[in-house]
Amino acid sequence: MKFEAPAGKTFVDDPKIIGRATRRIDGPRKTTGTAPYAYERHDVVPGQVYGYIVGSAVAKGRIASMDLEAARKAPGVIAIVAATEHEPVGTSPFNTAPLFGGRDIAHYHQAIACVVAETFEQARAAAALIRTTYDRDRGEYELAKVKNGAKIARGWSVPEDVKRNGDFAGAFGAAPVQLDQTYTTPDEAHAMMEPFATVAAWEGEKLTLWTSNQMINWSRQALASILKMPRENIRLDSPFIGGGFGGKLFVRADAVLAALGARAAGRPVKIAMQRPLMFNNSTHRPATIQRLRIGADKDGKILAMGHECWSGNLPGGSAENGAAQTRSLYTGPDNLTVSYISDLDLPEGNAMRAPGEAVGHLALEVAMDELAEKLGMDPIDFRVLNEPDRVPGDPSKRFSGRHLVECLRQGADRFGWSARKATPASVRDGRWLVGLGVAAGYRGAPITKSAARVSIDAAGKVRVETDMTDIGTGSYTIIAQTAAECMGVPLEQVRVDLGDSRSPVSSGSGGQWGAASSTAGVYAACVELRGMIAAKFGMDPDRAAFESGRVSDGKATKTLAEVGPLSAEGEMDYGPFQDDYDMGTYAAHFAEVGVDAYTGEVRIRRMLAVCDAGRILNPLSARSQVIGAMVMSAGSALMEELVVDRRFGFFANHDLAGYEVPVHADIPHQEVVFLDTLDDVISPLKAKGVGELGICGPGAAIANAVYNATGVRVRDYPITLDKLIGKLPAVA
Repeated sequence: MKFEAPAGKTFVDDPKIIGRATRRIDGPRKTTGTAPYAYERHDVVPGQVYGYIVGSAVAKGRIASMDLEAARKAPGVIAIVAATEHEPVGTSPFNTAPLFGGRDIAHYHQAIACVVAETFEQARAAAALIRTTYDRDRGEYELAKVKNGAKIARGWSVPEDVKRNGDFAGAFGAAPVQLDQTYTTPDEAHAMMEPFATVAAWEGEKLTLWTSNQMINWSRQALASILKMPRENIRLDSPFIGGGFGGKLFVRADAVLAALGARAAGRPVKIAMQRPLMFNNSTHRPATIQRLRIGADKDGKILAMGHECWSGNLPGGSAENGAAQTRSLYTGPDNLTVSYISDLDLPEGNAMRAPGEAVGHLALEVAMDELAEKLGMDPIDFRVLNEPDRVPGDPSKRFSGRHLVECLRQGADRFGWSARKATPASVRDGRWLVGLGVAAGYRGAPITKSAARVSIDAAGKVRVETDMTDIGTGSYTIIAQTAAECMGVPLEQVRVDLGDSRSPVSSGSGGQWGAASSTAGVYAACVELRGMIAAKFGMDPDRAAFESGRVSDGKATKTLAEVGPLSAEGEMDYGPFQDDYDMGTYAAHFAEVGVDAYTGEVRIRRMLAVCDAGRILNPLSARSQVIGAMVMSAGSALMEELVVDRRFGFFANHDLAGYEVPVHADIPHQEVVFLDTLDDVISPLKAKGVGELGICGPGAAIANAVYNATGVRVRDYPITLDKLIGKLPAVA
């Protein structure tokens, strides 16, 4: 079915199950260890053996030779797939970096071999015996050095190369109050709990991969292209995924080498990418340099806003579009937003939770605070004053739903913002300097075509099948809630099967589109099934009510068990009317920090997010999504940084000992409030995503709180104590 216009009243407008805080239906399996992740699929195919990936020891160049003899003779070795003996695999539209590219090396830890052995330990030991020599080339590894040669970016991550409205340069130059500052963010890693992992098995010319992947259909297409085989001969199965954050949107070397290794060995092969390779072999969030220029009149009205963002990537890669949110957040008649990209020989940069917007807020929302201070205005009042009624830069578009001011006002009341001291470094708690910070947040609310199959069995139980994935976000539960609501059955009467490419193609998990899109697809399938059931009982489908396992039209009542086995497929697609709207999600983020006056150590004391994200399908898992994103944002603000070895072109801290991430002791109480506003434009369920909104702004709120506490403005992230300690106010 096609969603052609803003939704009127539907049978889910007075929900009994959707919108209620619901414990995850997959929770018992995960807590008892019976939810199998990719590497644990021991029972899916017999005779599994182990693969171990060997990564390149240079960042740019060519393999001169590989001595494999000692490895081949090692105990337990069954096969070796080596770049010097295997033609390069194909490419796909979803990958910039070669996943197994022959002798040519594009980045450090590019996969150059896979050893297959009877045990993991044997594969690892044999891999250490491979001796490789290289012809090393000079590479470019520093964004600041290549910034001046950057190209204007355009592609999937930057839909418009340059966005101009009016005369930005003239308006900024004439503005009575101006801000012109540059902010930098470092490369960051996904470092998800479950590594990239795959079990691969061939049956003739057919390939099955039990893998850890967010986007089943994309990856099936990619593998068909890479392995040069028909897509219909490939099956992917990913029922449980231990975190993705965008890193598992695309096929990685584990899947490709498991397939090649299984073919070479004549046995099913399982591979879990080693943790050190996770950082350099796979994708990461690229570093940025961002320049913000904002001009305002003396009353605080923005007259001109310019946001330029530079990032680097492998040739042909996408940019980190840090200006993405700026086009939608604030008003101003004369605007400029543009992203630039430079060629770097570091590992591939690609999507990571809220690509572009996560780092863009770290610059934009700090710049807004800096200009508010210049104007002598409260940061919240300054933002409210510049709240637009039409989409900035595109007045032909309307907002499908926007309640940012309500988020800011309600958050200020809840957080006690009125007690904030505008003068920095004026609040002390013993040795701690204490400050409050705020930031607005925006993340687009894309929605995409999605399908599902819904069935009723002879006992009246409902089953949902779709290739949608659950990356720890709660997809199982919201899909079950949707089906239970639509079919009028208790939640425990619904079974959900996810992640199998044999099921109808869904939106997949990513881009904050998964929840709204996949549940809309389930809704469409339920509409089809409800119509079939009504027709079978001679009822008008528009009048038939489904409740408590029964269907009634006011004249007759039947149980769903009387339907007998019945199944329907449905797909939700969208009409062009949505092009007239900016569909987004909004938040106000607040943080209180303490900064040790002697050491510069930063401690977050409390955090609050007030979110406007349409109907909240499951407040319990939605809260988990937001607080997890807030933790990631805290990491970006205070500690996360991939350190580039500028001599040899790799991320030196490529493990969880050297790559710092927040732990329990770093994160205090977090509060999340949902406005639960319904968006009629986005889908019949009137729901948007929330998983990426939570990372858009909290880091800037923390940075603004650090400044309020200390009077020290750090624009080079992360805000580590070495950037504070020599500048803190004198201790009395």
